[in-house]
Amino acid sequence: MSDRPQPDFVTGNVELATRTTLALPGRAALYAEITAAAQLAQLAGSGGPRRFVLGGGSNLVLSGDFDGLLLHMAIAGRQLVAEDDDAWYVRAGAGENWHQLVGWTLAQGWPGLENLALIPGTVGAAPIQNIGAYGLEIADRLLSLEACDMQSGKTLHFDRAACRFAYRDSVFKQQSWHLDGSRVITHVTLRLPKAWQPLTSYPDLAAEFDQQQITHPNARQIAAAVIQVRRRKLPDPAVLPNAGSFFHNPLVDTETGERLARRFPGLPRYPQGDGRVKLAAGWLIEQCGWKGRNLGRVGMYEKQALVLVNRGGASGTEVIALATAVQTDVRARFGIELTPEPVFL
Repeated sequence: MSDRPQPDFVTGNVELATRTTLALPGRAALYAEITAAAQLAQLAGSGGPRRFVLGGGSNLVLSGDFDGLLLHMAIAGRQLVAEDDDAWYVRAGAGENWHQLVGWTLAQGWPGLENLALIPGTVGAAPIQNIGAYGLEIADRLLSLEACDMQSGKTLHFDRAACRFAYRDSVFKQQSWHLDGSRVITHVTLRLPKAWQPLTSYPDLAAEFDQQQITHPNARQIAAAVIQVRRRKLPDPAVLPNAGSFFHNPLVDTETGERLARRFPGLPRYPQGDGRVKLAAGWLIEQCGWKGRNLGRVGMYEKQALVLVNRGGASGTEVIALATAVQTDVRARFGIELTPEPVFL
């Protein structure tokens, strides 16, 4: 730990279990709630403690105490900053709740984010993970973002290309900036196209609309259907602590996908634009017998095998043990390597 003086908004020895959706024990040696980009500039420079950036805590596994400075992003604000014949442009602070932002844009009559409804976390974390659901990713809507360079304190501007988006990936992950806090997202600007087209091809959504006898859903109806489907599959973290989908859906080449489909006829496969095939990690896990099965005080959720849950009082060590066991079984049966979605701290 550095002896460098800290600003008065930095506090010490803060409990983190209540700030993460898996509710695992752990404390931060230093903690700062960031409500303005200027605070980050104050903390910039070398020689200080190691940093980690926390958003909504929905994508984090605590393995114990953190001996550095935890930056809890709470920059608020959302507004329409521009409009032209093609789109609405919405700018939001990194600390805004993502789902609430989706609801707000729809209430204003600006469609485009409805398929991403009810995804947990904050606006600032969304581009890091390139959040996606039901055929849409934030990469499809992001125009630009602003970030603080924690070495110089200067504001950096990233357009969509500079973010280097890929499946559940971005330059922030590729460069490990999300782990060392060397670049911290402060604001995001989204482009919501006026030539809106509904995305309803995913089976779960199609089934929802068939049940409701809706043939041409609008954006609000799509958001409502997404919320219904997600609530059926995913437990409320306030009731049963979890980090949402715990593993990435693996991407394989076409030949591997076809080979696996011959061996396992029920294997769900989703062709991708780059020629690869996306497999359903939840299906792979379920076939290995982990759906609803516990290991110590953690388990894979009984309604969705992709979700790892804390049954009560679990530790980060138990989470890692279960994740490793699931990976081992999937590898042994399918020859597929599952990659966890959450960050391990």
